[in-house]
Amino acid sequence: MNIVLFGDSITDMGRDRTTDRLPFSLGMGYPFFIAGELKSVDPNRYTVYNRGIGGNRIVDLYARIKADVWNLKPDVLSILIGVNDIWHELDSQNGVDIERWEKVYRMILEDTKKRLPDCKIVLCEPFVLKGSATQEKYDGFLMVKQYAKILKRIADEYNALFLPLQEKFDLAAEKFGVEAYLYDGVHPSVSGAKLIADAWLKLFYEEIQ
Repeated sequence: MNIVLFGDSITDMGRDRTTDRLPFSLGMGYPFFIAGELKSVDPNRYTVYNRGIGGNRIVDLYARIKADVWNLKPDVLSILIGVNDIWHELDSQNGVDIERWEKVYRMILEDTKKRLPDCKIVLCEPFVLKGSATQEKYDGFLMVKQYAKILKRIADEYNALFLPLQEKFDLAAEKFGVEAYLYDGVHPSVSGAKLIADAWLKLFYEEIQ
């Protein structure tokens, strides 16, 4: 079973982009934990590809989807994207507004379903907390919740699986502090990466496996 984890720096997390040799190609984030769990069950059954690239927006995913997704012929495609579409706008006016974001996300799903009709698709909710990278413009970052609402609707329309994450991070941060899970309000610590992986694996075992 081929599994492609597609996204930005939250997925990337320092992976070696020159190889698919494990563990170097997995990075230090949630893909590492997902691969570790699945390969502990059956090391030969699952192939996990990390195709996250730091700084990516939805338009960047669409630009590279053939090389990084379709050519790998995944049985499962998982997408986590959204915060950079807002962050880039707040910092440099190079973000992706919500209407365009929805349009491009739909293009990704429509085109993928045409090429890979049997591929299961997981849409991961984008998330944010008030941390060192987000606190100055936190009201702007909260727009991520509107993007998440759009994503839930898209998931329902395209028969994709929606993975909620914001509430999990809210509850975890309330108990242990923001930095314990998202060290700057966006990027996961080890605990945050494990939180994403655990939620993803639960959905995988319940709905896909």
